[in-house]
Amino acid sequence: MQLRWKVIVPSLVILVGTPALLLGLTRYTPPQADNDTPLAPVAPAADDMTWTHTGADAGQTRFSAISQINPENVAHLEQAWVYHTGEMSRRGELARRSKFEATPIVANGNLVLCTPFNRIVALDPVTGKERWVFDAEIRTDQGRRYSYTCRGVAQWQDGQTPSDQTCAHRIFAGTNDRRVIALDANTGERCTTFGANGEVRIEPDRPLELEVEMQIVSAPAVVGDIVVVGTSSGDNVRTNAPAGTVFAFDARTGAPAWSFDPIPRRFDPVASPTWQGDSASLTGQANVWSSISVDEARDLVFLPTSSPSPDYYGGLRLGNNLYADSIVALRGRTGEVAWHFQTVHHNLWDYDVPSGPSFLRIQRNGRMIDALVVATKPGFLFVLDRDTGQPLFPVEERAVPESDVPGEQASPTQPYSIGLPALVKQQLTPDDAYGIALFDRAACRRSIEAARNDGLFTPPSLDGSIMFPSPAGGASWGGVAIDPASNRVVVNTNRIAATIKLVPSAEMAATRAANPKATAMADQRGAPYGMMFRLLTSPLGMPCTSPPWGALSAVDLTAGTMAWDVPLGTTRDLAPMGITLRTGTPNFGGPIVTGGGLIFIGAAADNLLRAFDLRTGEELWAGELPAGGQATPMTYAIGGRQYVVIAAGGHSVLGTKLGDAVVAFALPQP
Repeated sequence: MQLRWKVIVPSLVILVGTPALLLGLTRYTPPQADNDTPLAPVAPAADDMTWTHTGADAGQTRFSAISQINPENVAHLEQAWVYHTGEMSRRGELARRSKFEATPIVANGNLVLCTPFNRIVALDPVTGKERWVFDAEIRTDQGRRYSYTCRGVAQWQDGQTPSDQTCAHRIFAGTNDRRVIALDANTGERCTTFGANGEVRIEPDRPLELEVEMQIVSAPAVVGDIVVVGTSSGDNVRTNAPAGTVFAFDARTGAPAWSFDPIPRRFDPVASPTWQGDSASLTGQANVWSSISVDEARDLVFLPTSSPSPDYYGGLRLGNNLYADSIVALRGRTGEVAWHFQTVHHNLWDYDVPSGPSFLRIQRNGRMIDALVVATKPGFLFVLDRDTGQPLFPVEERAVPESDVPGEQASPTQPYSIGLPALVKQQLTPDDAYGIALFDRAACRRSIEAARNDGLFTPPSLDGSIMFPSPAGGASWGGVAIDPASNRVVVNTNRIAATIKLVPSAEMAATRAANPKATAMADQRGAPYGMMFRLLTSPLGMPCTSPPWGALSAVDLTAGTMAWDVPLGTTRDLAPMGITLRTGTPNFGGPIVTGGGLIFIGAAADNLLRAFDLRTGEELWAGELPAGGQATPMTYAIGGRQYVVIAAGGHSVLGTKLGDAVVAFALPQP
């Protein structure tokens, strides 16, 4: 979804006078170190190279115990090194369709990451200098309309092979053109014993109509000697979209180990009764496009599944549609279902599970429980027992609005997490309409009044329905970060609304011609209705919802309360003449938490990496990035120095500045 904020013209400044006064917002100044206060002596950090997965660990805690950087000295952070992948000059116009969302991992003493075009790069963690590069050589001809993305790579060590042998330590990477590639972690050369010359190719179950219908964008997961891979699918192309099958391969040979289709094509005693008639055989997707979590001790793989096709009309797939839109726990060795928890029944809103769950230990009813937590697009936190999938905080099935679209039957209830605070507001009324001028606000109010608007889970309609939160969330693919000492869950969210309108198929061509500025339109071929999607914005291009439009929150699981909630992002790179207000912005990427009591996050649309105080939510530091930081950062310590690293390459959909940088920050050398 292309956000159209930059249509605001410079005359806006004259129109509204003093924007900060009329908006009721404060101007933003990035926190800076006090030059009159020198940096106090800093103790050397012990080497810590344990950020071995894109989410820090297999349980995606996004936590590091390193504490050299803390609230007292973080304002002194400076750029330690910067590395450029060269993709901007190498790819030319294609770079405009890319999203640099990668998080590096530490492997064999290197930082290893992927570019949006599936070049795998190993860097020296002290200097940022390139050690080796592997180019997957994906096709980039104009007929293959990918949205080029790669969020990370995985690693595996062969316990049966001497560590000094080639490919005893492997890097696994997925590609935009659906290959899984194994590389030697020392050299970046292909592990030729894996598949055919070091790669296996994932084939769809039916011919693709568009290449973008199936890609691999997130890092593989490793459980034991098995590599697990999900795929990303193009939404709303057709009802019989490719299956969202998850594939598992032997890490040594690349031989297929098992596969799991979240849609029960064959009879499943749990899932099949939730699909009416033979609809499970007629639909597709419910894929796993985001991160996968692993509990190796339990031999469990946790999948975040998405919506069946198409997203916004379910009349051809009536029922709750298990195992779509769920956390599904599989046995790592066999792929058998251990348990499941569905976050949305019969999804009509693109409210898929946006990230794999994160692990924590929590005390409930007098005993410590191994748990996991997942944040959802509607804005709920679900905390589940890792062994059983049972909720550890109350979840209630609540009645939700009925559909008025012929042929559709919305689920009569949806699961609400009522034992924990909602991450975002979930109701938008006409009185909530926002605008920076009276006419602007009045237009937003009319837009809200004109649409069907029955609160959260209002079904799509032929006249248009409000979606709040929008399909961007709430929470998104960046997931959550866990502080194990305080059991605080940190999560960034989007807080903008949208409208979704179903359009009879015969009217789609005329509707598309009459609405050239719609955010998105899709035919949903095979269904009786296409769809038209719009972000809910004012005539001046601003969101019709009140700021903050993006936020960072901390939920205290011990108390079951919101510890704090603050705006994330400013208008610096969105508003005319550099007007910088702390409105929060749409954001993609995730937070990390450190033992120094800090949260680091980029994600927002103003090209800054920020540090927040975990206790209070106060922003303590902001470092300039050369491009959009729509990626999750990571941290490590080597040579007595702690580094915080983020990919800064921008996001073609969010509209931030594009680039190809990887940037490291650290405290000044003694």
